[in-house]
Order: sequence, then C-alpha cells, then structure tokens
Amino acid sequence: MRRLLRYAWPYKLWVFSAFGFMLVNSGVQIVGPLLTKMAVDRYLAPVKDLMKTPLDGYLSSDPWTGLTQISAAYLAAMLIGMISSFAQGYLMLRTGQQVMFDLRRSLMRRLQELDLVYFDRHPVGRILTRVTTDVDALNELFASGLVAVMGDILVLSFLLIAMFNLSPGMTLLMLAVLPLVVMATFLFRRSVQSSYRRIRVAVAKINAYLQEHITGIAVLQLFNREARSEAEFDQSNREHMDAFKDSIFAYGWFYPVVEFFGMLGLASLLIYGGYHIQQGDLTLGILIAFFQYAMRFYRPIQDLSEKYNIFQAAMAAGERVFGLLDTPVEIMTPAGSRSVPHGSAAIEFDHVWFAYKDEDWVLRDVTFRIEPGETIAVVGHTGAGKTTLTNLLLRFYDVQKGSIRLGGIDIREFSTRELRAHFGVVLQDPFLFTGDIADNIRLGTAAISDDKLQDAASQVNLTPYITSLPDGFRHPVRERGAGLSTGQKQLVSFARALAHNPRFLILDEATSSVDTETELRVRDALAKLLQGRTSLVIAHRLSTIQRSDRILVMHKGELRESGPHQELLAQRGIYFKLYQLQYKDQEIPSPVICSESKLAEE
Repeated sequence: MRRLLRYAWPYKLWVFSAFGFMLVNSGVQIVGPLLTKMAVDRYLAPVKDLMKTPLDGYLSSDPWTGLTQISAAYLAAMLIGMISSFAQGYLMLRTGQQVMFDLRRSLMRRLQELDLVYFDRHPVGRILTRVTTDVDALNELFASGLVAVMGDILVLSFLLIAMFNLSPGMTLLMLAVLPLVVMATFLFRRSVQSSYRRIRVAVAKINAYLQEHITGIAVLQLFNREARSEAEFDQSNREHMDAFKDSIFAYGWFYPVVEFFGMLGLASLLIYGGYHIQQGDLTLGILIAFFQYAMRFYRPIQDLSEKYNIFQAAMAAGERVFGLLDTPVEIMTPAGSRSVPHGSAAIEFDHVWFAYKDEDWVLRDVTFRIEPGETIAVVGHTGAGKTTLTNLLLRFYDVQKGSIRLGGIDIREFSTRELRAHFGVVLQDPFLFTGDIADNIRLGTAAISDDKLQDAASQVNLTPYITSLPDGFRHPVRERGAGLSTGQKQLVSFARALAHNPRFLILDEATSSVDTETELRVRDALAKLLQGRTSLVIAHRLSTIQRSDRILVMHKGELRESGPHQELLAQRGIYFKLYQLQYKDQEIPSPVICSESKLAEE
C-alpha cells in the first residue's frame, strides 16, 4: 500500500481536496434527518416542552413560514452534498487516471529494460494482463477505494454521534442488529474474495491464449484446428464464467440479506419508538429522524464490504504489477561504462561458454576473431548455436564463461544502448510495426532524411514495389506487416539496416524469405553494403556466403572448422558435407560422397 500511495503523492493536493469535500459530504448526511425532526416536532406534531436549539432564533413561529425555512435549509444541504460528492468523485477519479498513466508508463519502461530471458519464460498475454487489467484494478482502488472507505467510516461515526444524542436506547437497539449484518458481510467477503482470485487467473489465461492463437491464426486454419482451439478456449472461458457466477450469486444474496436485517432493525425501532411515544418519553420527530438515520446507517456498511473486495483485488493486482516492476535486470550498464571505440575495432570471442538454462551448454569453448572490415559467415545445422552468437554479441544474454571483446574491450563494460547503436541487424523473421513504410525504415531515427530513405530502398530493390503503391513510403503498414509478402517485409528490413548505416552488420538468415531473383539483386546490394564493414552473416544457403572472407562451421555448440569456401571444401569435413547435401544434384569435384544419414550421425 505504501508503494501505491507513492504514485498518488505527486497529486496530494487533489487527494487532500477530495478528503475535504468528503468531510463536508459526510457532515451533510446528518443534517437532513435533524431538519425533519425539527419540522415534525415544531410544526407538524408540536411538542410543548421542546428542547431549545441554536436555530430557534431563526425559525418563524408561523408553521408555513417555518416549514418553508426548513425546506430551504434541506434543499441547501442537498445541494451542498451533491456538489461535494461530485467534487470528491471527480478529484479521485482524476487522481486514479493519473496514477494509472504513471504506473503503465513505469511498466512499459521496465518491460523495455528487461532481459530477453524474461520474455522467454512469460507468455505475452499474461504480461498484457499486468499492464491492462491489473492496472485497472489499482485505478479502481484510487478512484473509489481509499477516500470512499474513509468517507464511509466518517459517515458511520457522524451518524452514531447524532443518534446517541437523540436517543441512546434506540441507538443500542439498532446496533443489536449489527452483528448479523457483520456476519453476513464476512461470509460475503470470503465468498467474493475467492471468486475474484479465480476471475483474475482466468482473465490472464484467456489473454495469453487469445494472443497466442490470434497470432497463429493462419496455422490454425491451415491445419483445420479451429474446432480444437475453440474447445480449448471454451475451457478457460468457462472457468471465467463459473467464477463470475459465484460472485454474482454472492452479490445476489448479500444485499437482500442486509436489507432484511435492516428492516428488522426498523421494525424494532417502530415498536420501541411507538411505545415510548405513548409514554411521553420520545417525540414523533425523533422516531422519524431515527428511521432516516437507520436507512442511511446500513448503506456504508454495504459499501465497506464492496470496498473491501476492491482492496483485495487491488492488493492481488499490486503484487503482480510490483512483481513485474521488481523483476531484476541482469544485463545492466555498469557504473562508469566505457565508450565503444571509434575507428577500426575487431570482434573477439574468447573461450565463450553459454547455456540458456543451468549447464545445458549451447556454446562450448568458442573462440574466433573478426578483423575490422572482415566478413565472416557462420553455418551449421539447426541448433548448432549460430543465432546464439549474435544474441551474445548484442548482449541480449551474457556469457557464463569467457568473454566477448570489441576493440579489445569486454562488451560488458559498454552501455547496452550504445553498443547496439553500432550494429545493424536483419533477422530471418522480419518484424514490422503498425505505421507506414517510412516509419518502419526509420524506426524513430529523425536523422534519416528522405534522400537516405530512398537510397536505401533503391539499393535493396524495394523501390519498384514502393512506386507501385499510391501512397509510396507513406503506405500504411498494419500489425506485424499484414498485407505485405514475407519477401517485401524482408526487403524493408534490409532498407532499415542500410538507412541506419551501421559500423557492424549482422545478417541472420536474411535472404531466406526472398525469391531467387530478388536474392540475386539483394546479393549485389549486400556486396556494396558489406564492403568496408565488419560483418557476421548466418546462412543456410551456402550460395550467399561463398564470397565471405572466412566461414565458421558450428556443430553441437562447438566451432569445428574455419576458413575460406574453397579451403573448407578441400578439407572434406562438415562444411563439405553440408555443401554436398545442398548441391547433391550437381557435380562436386570430390571422390568422397556422404549420405544424409551419415551427416545426421555426425
């Protein structure tokens, strides 16, 4: 709760103002019944020995004039209560919205700082629930929880003071029903608390399931899994519905039960008050005022029970939200970080060991060096650790043993932001954001002019496609690039890397999504792009890497071979076997022929 209140502290003036309006509104609650008592005892059923009040000097002795004065005072109290209630609600709702805005901004900042390993272990839908549904629960706490609870307590306190002043006996009689109301509230609270917990879990499961299956809708339809997917979703949806039904049932019996106990209290007041009025111990005005107070007395108790559920939901949501905010960032920029060296800088992997989990090593004692301006290609079977090399170089993960150096300096001594700014990356699976083509190439880098944009598009053969669009570079791009072919999205990724003019270039299966004709054109552009740049190229198509200065052959996490294309073919090793499989229908200058099964064994 302390952490939540810190988010409200910048808006303390609004909160304190709301508290002031709440005091006024709570005080007004006791005025109406007192005015009713005065009207009845003074004018409607006059009492001879009526106790004097401070208002006696202001009220007329004429009944019609006096009733008009009391009615005007009643109307004024109602107007003051209405204005106070509006001001209190408006200020707290505004505070809640500001707190929710700040909290979501903090969550977004934290999500962008977190290591990739966090996203490897947590479903996207569950993370979305933290930023949306859970923050909404906290907004409800600020909007109608904190100050409203204090208001209910104040109203109850003022009502009890006013009722004791009027009649201690009738007050105790009404309070005798209170244990029954408290018992019903306790049972209601326990039932609803369990339901809310199940609802939160079910909402997170629904969001996670929808995110995954909507993203993969093409695969679902391709394999005719719609019915199976619908059945699986129905299970989570039913859990949510059943949990909500339980809460509906709890609300269904709680309010009528409290209303019934309240009516019992009123019936007791009627019997008690009627008897004492006949005995001359009580006035009719006091009895009527007590009826009005009793009707108002149970309402805050009902509200408190509901506010308790808001508190419970907010506490559960707060635990999850602050759990995300407290997730440690392991890959941090060190204090006194060093600047990335300018000019020529070699990349060195020095006895690197890495595992995503425990000691299940993905890389084993990998050592190599990329000289400035050198183009290095990495090949190997799936799971050999090729992409892991680039993830470590960009510090998405940190090595467990060994080191990676840039310009002779361990990359862990650099700011991650500055380190990654020197790299251009084209991935196998191109990712485009909602916006337009120009936005996706620039990615917010304002320094990229329109001329640079057009030049980058021209070099990767994207210009013919863009000129065919009515809006050109302003052609809208939908979520994940929907409407563009995979090859077109890949070309946009190439243009993105070119436009940023990086010192170091990483191509991870960059041409796997383009057709052969486009690949040939892109290859010419890559020759210009790679020239003079330190580059790391990962490829399955060996045709794209034959001109590399050196080729690294990865196998089961180890660097097994290294050298130029022709030299590796002459060694008749793993690279030769990969080449042989890819060009098995063509003549290969070698007497050695290996089967695919033998390569699999190797």
